[in-house]
Amino acid sequence: MTDHFDTLGLANFTCRVDDEGVAWLTLDCHDSSINRLSADVMRELSDVLDLFDKTRPAGVVIQSGKEAGFIAGADINEFAGLDTAAKGLELVSRGWTLFNRLAQVDYPTLALIHGHCLGGGLELALACRYRLVVDQADTSLSLPEVMLGIFPGWGGMQRLPQLIGAPAALDMMLAGKPQYAHKAVRLGLADGLVAPRLAVKAARTLVLSGKRRRRAQGVPALLNHSLARPLVARLTARKLDARDPYHHYPAPRAILQIWEKHGGNALKAPQLVDQLVRSDTASNLLRVFRLQESLKEFAKTERPQSSVHWVHVIGAGVMGGDIAAWCALKGLTVTLQDQDRERIAAAQGRAAKLFARKARNARDARAAADRMTPDLRGDGIRHADIVIEAITENLDAKRELYVQIKPLMQPDAVLATNTSSLSLEALGAGLNMAERFIGLHFFNPVARMPLVEVVETKSVSTITKQAAYTFVGAIGKLPLPVQDAPGFLVNAVLAPYMLEAMRCVDEGIRPETLDAAMLKFGMPMGPIELIDTVGLDIARDAGLQLTGQTNLPACLEHHLDRKELGRKSGQGFYRWQNDKAIKPDAGTIPPDLASRLITPLIDKTKQQLQQGVVANADLADAGVVFGTGFAPFTGGPLHYNHQQRR
Repeated sequence: MTDHFDTLGLANFTCRVDDEGVAWLTLDCHDSSINRLSADVMRELSDVLDLFDKTRPAGVVIQSGKEAGFIAGADINEFAGLDTAAKGLELVSRGWTLFNRLAQVDYPTLALIHGHCLGGGLELALACRYRLVVDQADTSLSLPEVMLGIFPGWGGMQRLPQLIGAPAALDMMLAGKPQYAHKAVRLGLADGLVAPRLAVKAARTLVLSGKRRRRAQGVPALLNHSLARPLVARLTARKLDARDPYHHYPAPRAILQIWEKHGGNALKAPQLVDQLVRSDTASNLLRVFRLQESLKEFAKTERPQSSVHWVHVIGAGVMGGDIAAWCALKGLTVTLQDQDRERIAAAQGRAAKLFARKARNARDARAAADRMTPDLRGDGIRHADIVIEAITENLDAKRELYVQIKPLMQPDAVLATNTSSLSLEALGAGLNMAERFIGLHFFNPVARMPLVEVVETKSVSTITKQAAYTFVGAIGKLPLPVQDAPGFLVNAVLAPYMLEAMRCVDEGIRPETLDAAMLKFGMPMGPIELIDTVGLDIARDAGLQLTGQTNLPACLEHHLDRKELGRKSGQGFYRWQNDKAIKPDAGTIPPDLASRLITPLIDKTKQQLQQGVVANADLADAGVVFGTGFAPFTGGPLHYNHQQRR
């Protein structure tokens, strides 16, 4: 069979047949670090199935030749060419037909999955009789198409509910939720979990086992029945309405409709397919995905001298403690320094909750906790590859600290500040280590916000920048290069937005009305609730520094005079209970209110771009989307502004 395979002249697949007649089909896309299901790859897979029809193997194991993982989904670059309804349907039909063919072959098939298995990659795996996942930290299976404004159209909407039942399948498809190796097995998404060194042996054994294809059982299976689907759909639609009350994102509801009405076959809903594939929402979400990938590229500059293994964090407040915890969760050795034992203890308490929530199992949670060590004396400074300062926003206090710790640092260690507003040039003046001094501005809450602004100065070295970018990427965050300027990018654009909201309050517009207007626009949180969340004292200080205004809004002065600082004090513009703002009904929203509020943010984004704080408009949009949650379906503030003016 191998000789016949060689005659196919394939660029992306190789195959070997072992002594037991098992064909080991390896996908290794040429000129790429990851596997994607491009039109060429799908054509080649069809040719391979033609060959297997003629020379039937005892079994087929489909595996990846990439270290990064199994398959990262379809080739999204091909989506840009879907400018007619016929092209969109042809793309769906291509995968649907091919994977149906794979599912119906009369020899056993198995997907051997390590690393990422996304979108079309999981749909291919679902078409196999068996799935075996390799037990490693980065193995994850998901159908994230909904995050691009589209749907899993190559059989995933049909096969996933049949495999694990409707509730779990809808949860995965409607939120793009990944399932890691252990959870995948518990769900029934995979047939087994295997250590890397035993993967080949286990795959051979399973593919030749003769076991029947796994199917959902019990109530989850019954809920797939055509008579039960309308009830499941109604209940699920209520959840979607609570999550997206203004229907900004049509894809989840389309997925639900295709599953309910057509059993997951998108080809039976051609008009709906066309509406989604060629929608502005899908186009803008695809843009945001590409922006995200462009930020990840900054982290791919690693050199041997720029790797980070040990992080020392100074300052165990909310930001410092949460940065330390996140780094420990991501596998780094962390020492956390503070003069206050109680503050360190509080940080450890928050960290324990994070590890319990985010770690894949109790063993990993304990390991993360073991990696995060309290360090009252600062002994970790001598061993750290990077020292992150996260103390109070006071220029003199920070500079005094740097003088104290500089002699203790390793000669090539990086000193980073988490300042949100102070000038790096001023902070580093006279330090005589400007080439190793950089800003790493995290956002609160650290565990949820994906962006880190990497603040560069004219003096910082290339090696230091490489270390900073790779460190940010290594802990699963998105690095955004920004230049040293007041507020950098994100805080600079938020300040006039929040100021305009408070001016509206002074004019008599109710806070809950303002927040409702921006939620309707698509923001994850309204500006008044945001002010309460960051703290009214912080909003005052940032506003005075970043907006150039000398007079505070009257509403802000009123609350500050009453020591009402927002969420942290239990009262601000809103009363807070159990970390939630208690809001009255918003009432009628003036039609131009959202435009009024968002205009200062857009104008400031333009200004920061013009002043060179970010290098281009794409980075400006990326920073505001991932740093503020600016409505992703708009494609970013500058892109949105351009579309509005067309």
